[in-house]
Amino acid sequence: MPAVSPRSRPSRAQLGAAKHRKLPDLIRPGLRCLFVGINPGLWSAASGYHFGNPANRLWPTLHAAGFTPRRFLPSDCEELLQLGFGITNLVGRPTATAAEVTPAELRAGVPALRRRVGRYRPTFVAFLAMTAYRVAFDRPKAVPGEQDETLAGARVWLLPNPSGLNASYQLPDLARLYGQLHAALDPDRDSRCSDPGGNPHP
Repeated sequence: MPAVSPRSRPSRAQLGAAKHRKLPDLIRPGLRCLFVGINPGLWSAASGYHFGNPANRLWPTLHAAGFTPRRFLPSDCEELLQLGFGITNLVGRPTATAAEVTPAELRAGVPALRRRVGRYRPTFVAFLAMTAYRVAFDRPKAVPGEQDETLAGARVWLLPNPSGLNASYQLPDLARLYGQLHAALDPDRDSRCSDPGGNPHP
């Protein structure tokens, strides 16, 4: 059970206790895409939900990019899973900010992530943090989009961190880049939405 309501702000004591809580993966076999964050924030660990702050930009981004039919809350995790999307992290240790995660921790998280992907076999693995991916996989020049390597058989996609602290990318930028992944997940959608004459179906 979550330690706090997903709609309420955790207290200082709850955030302090969250440093020692483990946030379970949101995962099942055969996902369309497994989103990989850096590590849980204290709010997420306290609430029991990934990207647990309701104001986190991941949720409006997923909606704007076409992944969800409406703007989800962190507590809508089971509905997200039913749509074929899961969430895990490179590092399990909760922190107040991702800057507290060391390069050694990022690299150490790769083998466990590879095993997880091999076990659950998602079609895509999308890393939601470019700097963390570059460090963890020693790819200092990696850019957003599909990467030319796979992870335990899954196609790898790199995306910016949706955190509000990432001022380099505003919501329209995030929606565009995440939308490219959504299009890659269903490349035949456009052809199915048009008749042989090229006119869209109502």
